[in-house]
This record gives sequence, structure tokens and C-alpha cells, in this order.
Amino acid sequence: MALSRIAREHAAEIRNHDWSDAPFRADRAGHDRAVDGKGGRVLTAQETDTVRMNVMWVTAQVLGHQDPNFDVYEFAAACGVEIMTRSGRLNGGIEAGVRLHEGRYMRPGTWDAGEDDWLDQVDARDRQ
Repeated sequence: MALSRIAREHAAEIRNHDWSDAPFRADRAGHDRAVDGKGGRVLTAQETDTVRMNVMWVTAQVLGHQDPNFDVYEFAAACGVEIMTRSGRLNGGIEAGVRLHEGRYMRPGTWDAGEDDWLDQVDARDRQ
């Protein structure tokens, strides 16, 4: 199944961003150390991949909740996240990184899988 346009655009942005210095400086969308400067500390390749994976998961949670046809593996691959294990199997950790309940994505910002007006509840909680 093809990713939705919004999922493809999120994946392109996540893939395009240079995450190697993400914890050490605030950068614009599309940051590229080759263009934006190379000062400061950088993450290892493995640490950079971990940051990219976390960004992918957070975004996937929202997209999966919005789109009943969302495929987290397709999205992860489009983001530049490795989805296969060394033995050539799908990495079950990809799906384990999103919050699912009975096969459905839980609401963004919650551990709830209900259908009521969840944004009002999140907004009210944040105002407290």
C-alpha cells in the first residue's frame, strides 16, 4: 500500500535532515552540516540512526492514528530507517516503537485508543 502524501512528505523531511548534531544545536528544517557549518560535536552513526528512528516513531504515531491504511514499515523505510534485521527479517522493533491497542494506533499524546474528542482533552491537560 502506498503512503499518503502527508506521510511521504514527512518521511522525505526526516530522511533529508542531518540528525548528526541534533542534541547539540537547534537547526532549521532540512539542516545539512555540509551547508550550515560543521562546528561542534556530532553523534556517531549509530546514535544518529537512533535519533532518526525516534523522530520516525513520533511522527508515525500521529500518521498511523490518522490513516487506517498506514504502514509503519513502509514509512520507516521512506524515512531512511533500516527495517530489516541482519538475518533478513522485518525488524519487529519498528512496530514495537509505536503505541498500538488491538491493532489500532493509540491517540497522539495519550495511551488511549478511544474515539471521543481527544484533542480537547489534551489541550485541557496542557493548560493545567
